Amino acid sequence: MSSAMYERMRANPKFQELVARRSRFAWTLAAVVLSMFYGFVLVVAFNPMSLGHPLGEGSKLTVGVAVELFMFIFFWVLTAVYVKRANTEFDSLTQEIVKEAWKENK
Repeated sequence: MSSAMYERMRANPKFQELVARRSRFAWTLAAVVLSMFYGFVLVVAFNPMSLGHPLGEGSKLTVGVAVELFMFIFFWVLTAVYVKRANTEFDSLTQEIVKEAWKENK
């Protein structure tokens, strides 16, 4: 592809929309992940005893382990949500932008 074609794609309003939507979504997910992770680290640093309590009477599973397992699974789910949206919404918008650039090139 020529640099003129790249410039046409960058000038396309759909490209600006794609960049804005993808960035907003990625930053939102990043904020959620970082908040949860650093929140957990802060609890470990300032109130570690709260994580050491067993989940139930006689249980060997503690609150800390349960929270960490939840976070691990939740982060995988967030990754799947991002991949799903990227493969549907973002990829279809990208293909539209490329098709329009090819049409203008001819």
